[in-house]
Amino acid sequence: MDHSGHGMTTDLPPFTLGRGLEFSPDLFFLIGCLAALGLYGWGVARLRRRGDAWPVSRTVSFTIGVLTIALVMCTKLNDYGMVMFSVHMVQHMVISMLSPILLLLGAPMTLALRALPVAGRGSTGPRELLLKLLHSRYMKVITHPGFTIPMFIASLYALYFTPLFDFLMGSKPGHIGMMVHFLMVGIVFFWPIMGVDPGPHRPGYVMRMLELFAGMPFHAFFGIALMMASEPMVQAYANPPASLGIDALTDQNAAGGIAWAFSEIPSVLVLIALVYQWYHSEQRQAVRKDRAADRDGDKELEAYNAYLASLRSR
Repeated sequence: MDHSGHGMTTDLPPFTLGRGLEFSPDLFFLIGCLAALGLYGWGVARLRRRGDAWPVSRTVSFTIGVLTIALVMCTKLNDYGMVMFSVHMVQHMVISMLSPILLLLGAPMTLALRALPVAGRGSTGPRELLLKLLHSRYMKVITHPGFTIPMFIASLYALYFTPLFDFLMGSKPGHIGMMVHFLMVGIVFFWPIMGVDPGPHRPGYVMRMLELFAGMPFHAFFGIALMMASEPMVQAYANPPASLGIDALTDQNAAGGIAWAFSEIPSVLVLIALVYQWYHSEQRQAVRKDRAADRDGDKELEAYNAYLASLRSR
């Protein structure tokens, strides 16, 4: 017996964590994850061969980020997510709010710009195309808060509370496309806020915090709406298979609780990353000022002392 017409069985036994973590790969995400790890590893190896350093913390962060995608898309969590709203919500929260943060802390764009060879004069290679993309008008638009925040919010309300969700769940390409959308929306939302990679939109640290807190409460409100609903709100999960032994409304309430609770996790992670980046930015600025003072004999301080002396003489 199939679910939604694309090979997802509805005779799954009752959900347990052990059953959910069994290997059950989605080929699209399995190949994508392996390719991402392979390309990143190639970039790091290329830098090492020519004697350039690359922070181990970035490699670890990116690797864990890719593994979190594999965890929710290449195990039976993905199978159960087709018939259980609560498991699907775990997938959604991880792939849209945890994986993007870890991937961005790995600075894949910076690695690519450093590892890819520079094309010869008058020619365009992968590195030049990537630079052109990063500085394009398109990238300026999709990383601007006027786009990222509404898109982040619409990915919840306009998807789950309209027939669009049921339509996407009706086919394997639709389901894959939805999950890729969640991942990309998370990346463009968090990239200007705490990403290490260069980007066209990079406001000051206070503005970044405001952008973060502008989006996060809507996840909490979404979760509360699901928890308070008196009937199933998403048709795809309104009639769970009898073999699961679950009630649709109870499962929806659990999904709402997951959405509500999970919204706090990325907020804390991003705040920690922001404070860390802010601190190091201040440290670098202080070092630059000290070097400038050493070069010019601290003319700024001498000018200030002269100003104070002129005030005293008056």
